[in-house]
Amino acid sequence: MNKIPEMSLEVKDVLDTYPVIIQNKLLFLRELIIEISIEENIKDLKEELKWGDLSYLCKNGSTIRIAYNKNKKDEYGIYFNCKTKLVKTFRILFLDLFTFEDNRAIKFQINEKIALKELKYCILLALTYHKRKHLLMLDIE
Repeated sequence: MNKIPEMSLEVKDVLDTYPVIIQNKLLFLRELIIEISIEENIKDLKEELKWGDLSYLCKNGSTIRIAYNKNKKDEYGIYFNCKTKLVKTFRILFLDLFTFEDNRAIKFQINEKIALKELKYCILLALTYHKRKHLLMLDIE
């Protein structure tokens, strides 16, 4: 398996502005996104900053952002394009497992244990969204 690529100085500079515990949480989400892209042979995944947040995009996927809300010190999240049916689908599948923000995010508390298998599936659906968007319920497995 390929290794996790180094991040750009620009991305690292943004992470460095966050508390260490939040840096670690966002780095964990970053690794999940990259690992899933490697497992799924997504070769064009790009990491960049959008709206000051770490963002991940690829040709057949919908942009994923990971972010910390400085106004809510114990909260961070993974954000999806609100014009997609991603979060609507995630709510149907995982309402009891995740906390959602409108139709755009899955939010986490810093001490929360994450349902890893289910979160990985959400990330997979986002990274392959344009191949699935025409399918009922994104053709979930």
